[in-house]
Order: sequence, then C-alpha cells, then structure tokens
Amino acid sequence: METLVKGRRGAVAAALAAALSVGMAPTAAWAAPGPAGGADRTSRSTARDDGWHGDGLELNAADNHAVDAFLKQAEKAEKEISPRVRAAAVLSEAELIGFDQRLKSPDSLKRKVATSMKETPGQTVNQALATMKDSVRYTLQWPDGKYSSGVTLAANLLSAWGDDAVKWSNTWDRPKGYKGINSAWREPRWGHSYEVQFHTPASKKAQLDTHKIYEEQRLPGTPPERAKELQAQQDAIFAAVPVPARAAGLTAPGSRVPAELSQPVPVAPPAAPIATPAATPIATPIATPAATRLPVG
Repeated sequence: METLVKGRRGAVAAALAAALSVGMAPTAAWAAPGPAGGADRTSRSTARDDGWHGDGLELNAADNHAVDAFLKQAEKAEKEISPRVRAAAVLSEAELIGFDQRLKSPDSLKRKVATSMKETPGQTVNQALATMKDSVRYTLQWPDGKYSSGVTLAANLLSAWGDDAVKWSNTWDRPKGYKGINSAWREPRWGHSYEVQFHTPASKKAQLDTHKIYEEQRLPGTPPERAKELQAQQDAIFAAVPVPARAAGLTAPGSRVPAELSQPVPVAPPAAPIATPAATPIATPIATPAATRLPVG
C-alpha cells in the first residue's frame, strides 16, 4: 500500500510539474519591472487629469488612481494564485478555460467600480473595490458526467492549500437564468480575492452567448422594459442547459482532500513550495442568493 501511495504521489508531482511549466510566459512578462510590467494593461483614459470616463460612467482622478493600485496588487496576487488553480485543474481533470484572460482588463474593472458607486450613492471607491472578486478569475470545465466530482475535488484542493472560500453561488437549481457555480476565494499572502467559475461545456457556451445581452442589461441607463426583454432572452438560452447529476447540491469545501494528494505544489517560475499544513482550517459552506449573476468580463 505504501508503495502504491508513493507511486501515486510521484505521478501527481510529475503531472503538476509538467502542467505548471506550460503557459507561464505571460505571468513572467506581466511581472517584468518598469513600464512593461503594467503600463500596457492600463486604459489610455487613466492618464487624463480628470480620471476615467466610459459608457456614460466616470471615476475622478483619485478614485481612478485607487483602482490602478488595486490592479497592480491583482497582478502580484495572480502569481501566487495561478499555480494552485492550475494544479487543482490537473488533479481534478478539468479543462482550464481562458487562462490568458485571467486578469480583468482595467477598463472592465473601472466600468464595474463606477457602476457600483453610481448605483450605491455615498459608496467610496475602497468600499466598491472590496466587493470586486473577479480582478483575477479562472474557469474550470468538465463534461457533465465528471462535473460534480471534479468541482468537489478542485474546491477541496484550493481550500486545503490555504485559500479561503468567501463566496459560493450555485445556481444549478434555478428554474430560470444563469446556470453554473461562481465561487470567490481569498489567497493568504496578499489577502486578494479571486474568482473561479465551475462549468460544463453547455453552461459555458450559454454564458458566452448571453454575455453581450447581460452587459446591456446591467448598464445603469437601460430602461426597465428593455431589461426585462434582455432577461427573457437569457432565460431562454440557459433553459436549454442540462443540469449534471448532483450539481444542485454542491457546496463550498467542508472536508480535506485525500491524504495521498496532500503535498507541496510545484511552482514555476521558482517560488516557495505550497504545502498543505495539517492545521489549515477548511472554509464552511457559504450560501449566496440564488439570483446572483456574475459577469464574464
């Protein structure tokens, strides 16, 4: 038995090392010092003295600067988060979708922050930023037959490796609207939150097909009647998405991963191995409103 466990650990370590060595160039490029380390990802409008403007929304110069600082922290945190998410994808046999878009664009985040501040009079930019969970985001996808077991293992791995589940929105049991699981996690080094969406191929396609519709619906200037029409269009698309077995009952992590999988996660480029401490607390299930619909972009 001991030989079998050791062999499995060796196979897992080799698989993780291979997986984490792929696609790390973008992370290294974003980490480069000087203007190349972040200037290219900053909206041209942010250089204006009067702040940021777009889609009828705006941020003053001070608020715009605060969002830029938040984006820089997201870039630093991403280098801690991505190896764990990639490892969880390998071990749970998930397809990691859209990895190259794991950092939210400056304009998209600023639009979201400005919308939040407009819809909540008196809200400060820091209060708005505290609600932003998707400045770093990932999507894991499994076939219907592997979905529930894959989500369970991937979420438990992230929890066991030290990331706390701070939001868990499971909308598979909704009669209308968005289908999937959108979760948010907080990594321990920077305390930065990130999003992981758990999808099937059909639910991911429906999300992409409804993205532009949803973007129009959430704009502050969209008339109520038009918003209802847009919601009906989304409902029709998501109604055709099959619900995987046991998906509606999936909750945030509540137990540790199997002992044979509890091991340091190889990280590339070089960084300290991430072990699974025995004392790491596991996040309790977190309920969120069934109507929550998180954006793609």
